[in-house]
Amino acid sequence: MALIDHILRCNRWTPADFLDFSVAGVPVGRLRPQMAKRLRDFPALFTEGLGGIALSDRFTTPAERSEAMRPVAEKLAADGLIHKLRHEDYRVVADWGQAALLAMDRSLVPALGIRAFGIHVNGVVRRADGPRLWIGTRAYDKSVEPGKLDNMVAGGQPAELALQENLVKEAGEEAGLSTELALTARSCGAITYCMEEGEGLRRDTLFLYDLEMPEEVKPRAVDGEMQSFSLRSLPELLDLLRDGFSFKFNVALVIIDFMIRNGFVTADNEPDYLALITGLHRSFDQ
Repeated sequence: MALIDHILRCNRWTPADFLDFSVAGVPVGRLRPQMAKRLRDFPALFTEGLGGIALSDRFTTPAERSEAMRPVAEKLAADGLIHKLRHEDYRVVADWGQAALLAMDRSLVPALGIRAFGIHVNGVVRRADGPRLWIGTRAYDKSVEPGKLDNMVAGGQPAELALQENLVKEAGEEAGLSTELALTARSCGAITYCMEEGEGLRRDTLFLYDLEMPEEVKPRAVDGEMQSFSLRSLPELLDLLRDGFSFKFNVALVIIDFMIRNGFVTADNEPDYLALITGLHRSFDQ
């Protein structure tokens, strides 16, 4: 299979099939008509909005809006319309860097097509014959992509943490890395994708980091998120990417980005080179 197939897998959706979800006059999400109909069962909370449905304007502060959404998430989870609540809030914004309009449970985010953010960390070991990456194997009891290959460290971005704070937390919890080592991770960009799934729409931005790992330091599974870790060469990882979907869907994109940035995938050896670059940084309206 082609590398571009991984990009296409993460960007399959039909905009016409979704309605806007707005807060304080700002479109912040995209939801299916069936979910909009379900929200109308809460007439005290939602009103008809331009192009879709809106949270009532009678909630005027982020705290009021956040509190209004809690019983909605609880009811939808109880009815099996979303996964069980994670009890971890995500900030609701139209774009990164803006003040949060509210916060809502992570499980509700894809059902309303809210933009979500996360961090992915490449654990890099530099050797004379080329870089290697530490790759995790996801636990088999994970609700998303169990047993698939993953980045050394990755996680969604909670409302209450800064990116670097989240990186340090996830590095310790998932891979047993010290704070001192985690803080040496280098920010190296971001990728985006918009992907229809069972519950709704993933409109995700992943902030990427490269962490240079000393030879003597090996990640270890700590919190049960990962089964194990293995050190893989770029040719081996490229073979895996071209052989099928052995990586968690968004991790494939992170690995492709690393290969491009490190000159392993180039315009000379990859016919879809420009399409890959464009596909890793797509607008959410495409």
